[in-house]
Amino acid sequence: MNVEKIKTVGELQATGHQSKSVKQELRDNLISNIKSGKTSFEGIIGYEHTVIPQFERAILSQHNINLLGLRGQAKTRLARGLINLLDEWMPIIEGSEVNDDPLAPISKYGTDLLAEKGDNTPIQWIHRDNRFFEKLATPDVTVADLIGDVDPIKAANLKLSYADERVIHFGMIPRANRCIFVINELPDLQARIQVSLFNILQEGDIQIRGFQIRLKLDVQFIFTANPEDYTNRGSIVTPLKDRIGSQILTHYPATREISRSITAQEAKVNHELAAKIHVPELTKEILEQLSFEARKSEFIDVKSGISARMTITAYENLMSAAELRLLRSGEERTSIRMNDLLGAIPSITGKVELVYEGEQEGVEDVALILLGNAIKTLFGEYFVEIKKLSKPGQYDEIDQLTEWFINNPGFELLNEMPTNEFNKALDSIAPLATMLQKHQPNADKADAHFMKEFVLWALVEYKKLAKKGFVDGYEFEDNIMNHY
Repeated sequence: MNVEKIKTVGELQATGHQSKSVKQELRDNLISNIKSGKTSFEGIIGYEHTVIPQFERAILSQHNINLLGLRGQAKTRLARGLINLLDEWMPIIEGSEVNDDPLAPISKYGTDLLAEKGDNTPIQWIHRDNRFFEKLATPDVTVADLIGDVDPIKAANLKLSYADERVIHFGMIPRANRCIFVINELPDLQARIQVSLFNILQEGDIQIRGFQIRLKLDVQFIFTANPEDYTNRGSIVTPLKDRIGSQILTHYPATREISRSITAQEAKVNHELAAKIHVPELTKEILEQLSFEARKSEFIDVKSGISARMTITAYENLMSAAELRLLRSGEERTSIRMNDLLGAIPSITGKVELVYEGEQEGVEDVALILLGNAIKTLFGEYFVEIKKLSKPGQYDEIDQLTEWFINNPGFELLNEMPTNEFNKALDSIAPLATMLQKHQPNADKADAHFMKEFVLWALVEYKKLAKKGFVDGYEFEDNIMNHY
């Protein structure tokens, strides 16, 4: 349909256009996508078999929806994805504040103009990108903000009495008629304001200051809420929950692989910079494991959630740590080093809520503990299970490594070491090459030096080696000799 050529109600009717509700519109377009095999929610990773099918069922049922989940679980992104299920263009009566349907207006302005001009009533077209409204629920939100109020200035300018419907100033929800309206963090909305939504959700109408106008609004409501809010800051009043058709529980990524895909999609890294920095696969695994360790840590209030944004920003900081080394060294290319992971600590400290024990440890120490736990977990997966490290009477590759440090005290890795010198230093530890050949024979050669350094850090976590930090880098030595 060429919308530029359709400018009046008469021309619209001549096309055979039929009005439909926004919920019916979403339903019809979803059905069309499913039949054609088209993905309706691009960029939503990890919900393919859990949240999205429930979301689709709610749309097919033409329900208002509450997305319930912890922070950083893509609730808002999922709600915004609904835009793509709207028709590209929607006709309204020109100048209508409430997006009056040209064939079935609901406001006095729309009905009066249609009665006056009939088929010559002018229309305008609204693109679907402009049919999405969003409001963050805060304690200062009022009924007037959401529903509307009498406007004394309008009454004075138009010389109308307060009994005239035309003195009403419509709030955000009436202006979102025939659109999608999202209220984020619903429990933060005061109970009396939640009550004002009852009629809109059930009967689809509103009343303003006693005006019996009963506008039959057509709105697709999406609410988001955090379970923590139900106890810490507020709650969703029971009658309102009863009027929301479907409540869908969101969740964090179930696996590191899914989490890695989310980070790769969301992390903002300059393409030119990415071409200069090699990021070993094991590095990405460590970053993702950090969030999994945090979600089960005794130092962290897991009920508050560990946002996916933690890993995303940690990856960005990791790349910046490597970039800083490039800038200082003047080298053209580099690879991520274990020390660069410490550059991601600020991305962790601001995104976790500590319990009492965590407060006693200190947030930076907790972050380092999480990093250490992630290293130990992955060492067990990539190299040797921790229970195999202390078998009495068996001389293995771990013993070879510790023996090497006994015979070669004072081994240092400096933070700003040129790449060639850094790699040469790691290559001098012959048992490391033996470990890689035994446990990771198919590893990418470009990842080899990172994996060698990773082994050293892991053995420090297992107390097999000691690591002393100083201004310019680290010194590794045998842990037993370190105690003398």
